[in-house]
Amino acid sequence: MDMQLKPEDEAFRQEVRAFLDEHLDAELREAGEKTSGISSAHVPLMRWHKILHAKGWVAPGWPQEFGGTGWSDMQRYIWQSECARANTPKLYPMGLGMIGPTLIACGTKQQQEYYLPRLLSGAHIWCQGYSEPGSGSDLASLQCAAVRDGDDYIINGSKIWTSYAQHANHIFCLVRTDKTTKPQAGISFLLIEMDSPGISVEPIITLAQDHEVNQVFFDNVRVPVANRVGAENDGWSVAKTLLTFERSSAYAARLKLMLGNLETLVADSGDAALAQRHAALSIRVAAVEMTEFRVQAALANGRPNSSGSSQLKIMGTEAQQDIDRLAVDALGARAAVWQPERREMGANVAAIGPEATQGILADFLNNRAASIYGGSNEVQRNILAKMALGL
Repeated sequence: MDMQLKPEDEAFRQEVRAFLDEHLDAELREAGEKTSGISSAHVPLMRWHKILHAKGWVAPGWPQEFGGTGWSDMQRYIWQSECARANTPKLYPMGLGMIGPTLIACGTKQQQEYYLPRLLSGAHIWCQGYSEPGSGSDLASLQCAAVRDGDDYIINGSKIWTSYAQHANHIFCLVRTDKTTKPQAGISFLLIEMDSPGISVEPIITLAQDHEVNQVFFDNVRVPVANRVGAENDGWSVAKTLLTFERSSAYAARLKLMLGNLETLVADSGDAALAQRHAALSIRVAAVEMTEFRVQAALANGRPNSSGSSQLKIMGTEAQQDIDRLAVDALGARAAVWQPERREMGANVAAIGPEATQGILADFLNNRAASIYGGSNEVQRNILAKMALGL
């Protein structure tokens, strides 16, 4: 695969830079810079979503016939890299990055025609209902039950660590529709409106003082059978398709930005050991980048690569955590400064210490979860052992 920039690719890079320079105002740049979770503050995030939708660039990875850009692998990489360089707001990934591609791959024509345009416009904001209080890494043990009642399912149970459920108007859920068979074989995949009677959302505040995750409760919630994706009891297959997209997230561009931001901090420390760790992480990030190229090429050719995406998830999240750890170590005693109010949009609280270091501790705390969500890295190693090594 040739990933060298051709003249037309360089022209595209300049087009992207001009677009970002024109549309990223002070509020949008602030939202990008203050992001410590997987998405930015809701109001500027949705404004950025609408700008991208108007341009036709909101779904870079979607096929053109479904409203995507039709970009090449290189163009998507350039777009991701330039967005990372410019610190654009991070859109909610559960809609455009997860359920959208899954519906393109597994949904019915009616589901595609209804949901995809609303995903593109931002009218539908999605969250993910996978983990439960007793079912996280062992997702197949989930117990949130769906009982068939005519043309509906009746849902009872709860989901936890549900990112941005407080803003979402839809949730895609794995539910148990058969308790008599092996765990993976009794699960179905449902699309549910968050304003359905019987749904309630309780916030969970993270160590970084962010309201990013929630617990969602289902009390006799009725969901039409027509909202099921795939066959009844075959939701595990749909979930594996979706997780391929989730684990194929682009890491390298933002990891490069994180490392670049650390160069001065590490150099000013005068610590040779820190400089050596920075250099070693640069090599690891280059390896992540090449793995992304391989996974994206496989997806572009209709060959989802669960093995490659699992490898990427491990490499990307662990490099991210090690970069966060390096940043905290380079800060030394200054890492103890804790000003969560500084990360609020429009905050006018004076910074204690260098302005550029204000989000480092929040990133460190928030990203501890990165090796767990999306399927823990221990599970990803099991997948690699089975699929890549035949163990």
